[in-house]
Amino acid sequence: MYPDKLHLVYQYPSMSYTDIERIIEQHEKVSFKKGDLLLHEGQISDCYYIVEEGIVRAFVHDYEGNDISTNFFCPDDVVIEVASMFHHIPTQENIVCITDCTLWKIKLEQFQGLFETIPALAEWGRAWMAYQLLITKKRAIDIISLSAIDRYKQLLAEKPLIFRQAPLKHIATFLGITDTSLSRIRKELVGKK
Repeated sequence: MYPDKLHLVYQYPSMSYTDIERIIEQHEKVSFKKGDLLLHEGQISDCYYIVEEGIVRAFVHDYEGNDISTNFFCPDDVVIEVASMFHHIPTQENIVCITDCTLWKIKLEQFQGLFETIPALAEWGRAWMAYQLLITKKRAIDIISLSAIDRYKQLLAEKPLIFRQAPLKHIATFLGITDTSLSRIRKELVGKK
């Protein structure tokens, strides 16, 4: 039995229930422990995941070797390294479980077979990719145009779960601020309540 969440992830106007069932049948339920790597820098990705439970983090190392968070994935999010998976190139990112996680995995080979036989999946994929591009563009602009406190509030509104379960140092690097600045912002906001 597949969770309703998987049906929601693949929901698309032209996608039939039968199409969604065919797609979901190709997923494998997998469990990982806190600290398990899903993808390591230098590897070529051959699958993607959908989060059922837990939090997954993507990160890179900057030119000084610092660990910088590039994304957090919460329940119902698609965990994928697009460039590596579809262009078969080694990734620059690491993807790690920051809590124990239950995920649904689909291999590239299965996805490509479905993509070729379910026209609505191609439409879903284009729509999903366009939305991800929009989010990436917005994040790049927000890092430049929003204050640290506004970026914090925005992330808190969008992904409150990470503030309960992710280490603050990882949240700070994602926001582009220091741990000290994050602590100051949190104290400031608590003081305003």
